[in-house]
Amino acid sequence: MIELWSWPTPNGQKVHILLEETGLPYKLMPMDADALPNKKITAIIDPASGHGRLTLCEPGAILFYLAEKAGIFIPTDPAARYLCLQWTMFQISGLGPALQNFHYFSQTAPEKSPLAIERFRRVIQRLAGVLEKRLAEDDVLAGTYSIADMAVYPSVAAAAQAINLDAFPATKRWADKMAARPAVARGMALLQGSCL
Repeated sequence: MIELWSWPTPNGQKVHILLEETGLPYKLMPMDADALPNKKITAIIDPASGHGRLTLCEPGAILFYLAEKAGIFIPTDPAARYLCLQWTMFQISGLGPALQNFHYFSQTAPEKSPLAIERFRRVIQRLAGVLEKRLAEDDVLAGTYSIADMAVYPSVAAAAQAINLDAFPATKRWADKMAARPAVARGMALLQGSCL
């Protein structure tokens, strides 16, 4: 059974969603970031990986691993696979860090920096425009429902504090469809209101 260390943040939620969508058995473990590689969550340990006891601590790597383990949500056709990886990396390298920085400067920083807040709000707005263009062309990010959608959705849900999603109708339509998926709802709700 997969051991999961996580928290209800976009980085945790994307893994929660994938585990709920695949039905892979998992159990939540007590939070102890100091005991984890790289001292951060989300992390998994899979004692039955087929390669010995496998420990992974980067959410993107965890998504790739779990999708391949389950044999779903990551295409095998090379062109479709790279499209899926592209949109997954869009969240990992662009949208996710922009949201983290926006949140830090607008909510957590001991001194608010209006310049930094506005900078990251503009970055999020630009990235929302990229998503909007893609989702105006297709109902999902990578041609079929995949880890790309699961990675991006929690960030889009969190972006509501930085942008008005009503200004991005295709993205809002996609986000509403994502929210309506039972496994997505369960993954987003996992650990809410909990401190393990």
